[in-house]
Amino acid sequence: MPELMVDGRLWGKERGLARRYPLICHLLDTAAVAGVLWDRVLTDAARARLAGAVGLSEGQLRRLVSVWAGLHDVGKIIPAFQAMSQDAYADLKSAAGYTHAAGVEGQGFGHDRATQWALTSLFEAWGYPVSRTVRRSAHHQVAQLLGGHHGCVHRGLRNPQAYVPELGGPGWEAQRVAHAEAVRRSVGCGPEDVVRGPLPAPVAVVVLGLVVVADWLASQEGVITPRLPVEGWTADGTGLAAHWSEASSLAGGWVAEAGLGVAEWPAKPFGEQFSFAGANALQASVAEGLPGLVDGPGLLLVTAPTGEGKTEAALHAASVMGRVSGASGLFFALPTMATADAMHGRVAEFAERNVTGDRALTLLHSMAWLSEAYGQPGVEEGVAAGGLVSDARSALVAGRWLRGAKRGLLAPLATGTIDQALAGVLPVRYNVLRLLGLSNKVLVVDEAHAYGPWMHSLLVRLLEWLGACGAPVVLLSATLSGRSASSLVEAYRRGCGFGEPAEVTPVYPGWLYVSGRSGVVSAPCAVSSGRARGIAVRMVSVSSDARAGSVAGRGAAVVEELRPLVQRGGCALVCCTTVAEAQETYRLLRGEFPQLAAAEDGLMLLHSRFPAARRLEITEACERAFGKPGVEGRRRPPVSVLVATQVVEQSLDLDFDVVVSDLAPLAQLLQRAGRCMRHDRVGLTPVEGGRAGWVGVAPRLTVLEPVDVRGEVRAPKRWGAVYPEALLTRTSHLLRECEGKPIAVPGEVQELVDAVYAEDFGDRLESAVDRERLERLDAERVGAVLAEETLAQMTLVNPPMGMVDLAELSREGALVDEALLTTRLGADSERAVCVFVQPGGAVTLDPEGVSPVPGWGRGGRVSVAQARVVMRQTVPVPGGWLRGRGVAQEVPVSWGRLAALRELCVLPMRRSGDGVWACSVGDRSISFTSEGLETSAS
Repeated sequence: MPELMVDGRLWGKERGLARRYPLICHLLDTAAVAGVLWDRVLTDAARARLAGAVGLSEGQLRRLVSVWAGLHDVGKIIPAFQAMSQDAYADLKSAAGYTHAAGVEGQGFGHDRATQWALTSLFEAWGYPVSRTVRRSAHHQVAQLLGGHHGCVHRGLRNPQAYVPELGGPGWEAQRVAHAEAVRRSVGCGPEDVVRGPLPAPVAVVVLGLVVVADWLASQEGVITPRLPVEGWTADGTGLAAHWSEASSLAGGWVAEAGLGVAEWPAKPFGEQFSFAGANALQASVAEGLPGLVDGPGLLLVTAPTGEGKTEAALHAASVMGRVSGASGLFFALPTMATADAMHGRVAEFAERNVTGDRALTLLHSMAWLSEAYGQPGVEEGVAAGGLVSDARSALVAGRWLRGAKRGLLAPLATGTIDQALAGVLPVRYNVLRLLGLSNKVLVVDEAHAYGPWMHSLLVRLLEWLGACGAPVVLLSATLSGRSASSLVEAYRRGCGFGEPAEVTPVYPGWLYVSGRSGVVSAPCAVSSGRARGIAVRMVSVSSDARAGSVAGRGAAVVEELRPLVQRGGCALVCCTTVAEAQETYRLLRGEFPQLAAAEDGLMLLHSRFPAARRLEITEACERAFGKPGVEGRRRPPVSVLVATQVVEQSLDLDFDVVVSDLAPLAQLLQRAGRCMRHDRVGLTPVEGGRAGWVGVAPRLTVLEPVDVRGEVRAPKRWGAVYPEALLTRTSHLLRECEGKPIAVPGEVQELVDAVYAEDFGDRLESAVDRERLERLDAERVGAVLAEETLAQMTLVNPPMGMVDLAELSREGALVDEALLTTRLGADSERAVCVFVQPGGAVTLDPEGVSPVPGWGRGGRVSVAQARVVMRQTVPVPGGWLRGRGVAQEVPVSWGRLAALRELCVLPMRRSGDGVWACSVGDRSISFTSEGLETSAS
């Protein structure tokens, strides 16, 4: 029986085009692109690993991936989709064969769901294995995978043979088969090219990711417009062969233009990889010991104090692990946008010296597109250059991935925030693209100790997936408890297929390596520290109530701690628990030390609730004032005090003579203490950045310990739930035990970090009352941790082991809105922009009335340059601040086309009689001052 000819009237793309683009043409374009992606985005090792996992040759799997990509839109051959173009549909209705139940053409049956339904029976006819349970059958799983090409994998089908009127009658089905056979024939797939069983989950996410990217690349206007078939074109054998030949020859250019490819790691010794001379003990140990252990994918855990060169050790390790395992690139993940920005230049310098092949380097976080160096001319946020011929949702997301900030995980090299990677194991739309981007890269996670139970749970799940995918991982930490280290290592080993736990005993400072092939955990390698020192810790009991008897008020204690430094010279850090407390402390010091405040860089304030541009200015000023000596443009002030929040804990290379900190969990205090006497300034004059003679050479940490009237550690109510009170109490007891003798760093760090979490900690307490109180606080902490871990388990994508029903990737369609989900519980989760209503009615971005708000009060479009102007004035705020938002907080219509602007909350500020700029949101007053955004609830 002769095969049915493909009907070229069935269209696949129309919006923005001069005429409709036949569906078969788009399917062939996508198949061609998928083949090129297989060749150019996956390394030799990745292709071999994927093919081996499914028991096929690499050539067979390449052909299947191309065919599958070419079938992703077969579901558009249904009445409801074709009826979206009335002219085309009228032509079809008049033709014989295109019958369907009345009214189905007007029903919202998505073509992605139709693809899943249609291909399940088609793949069975092609000989794909069928199991007793449909949801565990290969024929259904691959169809389900392709039905997920819009970023959400739909539920499995219970009865694929059921009558679905939305699919249309026999004529519609015959054309779906004809299109599928034409794609298979063009690619060169034969009857023997079938899967042997369901795809392992790590293979499935890579394949689906390749299909999505192929679809997006093939949907670009620049791809389609020059190749629109002439009027009267027919989809006969000759026409299809010519189209396939042209698509195959052009697809490589489309992939290259997107910046996709594979980085290469030439072998170089450590000494040739960096511009500085000589490796320290940690770096030398990794450089000498790691190559003999790496036999493929694996995990390296490095634990060392701040300032020990972990970054350089990690980059060198990434080159070694990437070369041996056949990794395609690198993603360096950090806890905050500020630390990611700071790391971007260091990774760029390393890549310039040590990476060959495709070296596109991107910066990946929610504000990265604001960077002039990173942004691409002519590209709007969320809108790809040239545009995509698709629905609005797909065009928006595709633009982000291929041309904007979210391209980072697909590009060969990237730096960014850890949440961008962790979203890969959350049920967000297109999470498979994140997993595809990470599946064959070296992932470096900096500050692995810095995450609470929620994010730690996400990191554990991500490591399971990366172990299963065969992706190398490097974890860096300054203060990681043994229990946390074990949970991370074991997660990776589980993903690699090793269920039995192994003994994990991290050393400090030092490193250990886990083989992904054998599951063996190497003996930990301890190293000496070139920065061994003793930190003198002094505890000062304070109360938030200055009237509390003989206990000093917190403000008075801070002033007295800083007075000698202000009088004699030096640089100090005051680290506060909350933004509000930092603002209050700054104002107090400004009043107490007016000459300090008047001096250039004399008194500074750094926290998260400044407008983005202002925070960047302050950060750069801090790096000039307190950064490493000898760097051009840096000038250490003779006397200076920085008041800050936890933003100074991680990755910022700042150096102070004295550190004063609110009580915090021990790990955080040690991080802050690492900012004291961080760099060697011996022999430097004050002009060169030397220290004042009176401060000596031993680091000093003063801890402000909040206590109640009974002398018990009690976190002030204004701190909220920033830290568990149990950890504060445990830390206080440990530090009291250490008073009078310096804490040896790094010698005693691991012991103290483990001790603060010890189950038998109560045995240290002499008083039964203290033990009972700690038991109660511990129960509260365990309950809070359990709640976060339970939330994570309820929200996370399931682990890859044994996953067949791919709907688990999308939680049965229960997707989480990425814009509403913050991976740090309690973190600032909204972004606001202040606009200032001037007396004459003008609305500006600044209180002075100089900068008009782009697009305010009018329609039209806002350019990317104007959007950057707006976004640089945005401030992250807690969602609770904006709970009562109304019409006054809505963005102008002209901002609606850009995703970043559309999601903002506008705060219209008006000047009050006392000169303060403020607005109301619900029952809350929000004010804008020189100290940043502040709030008070009525």
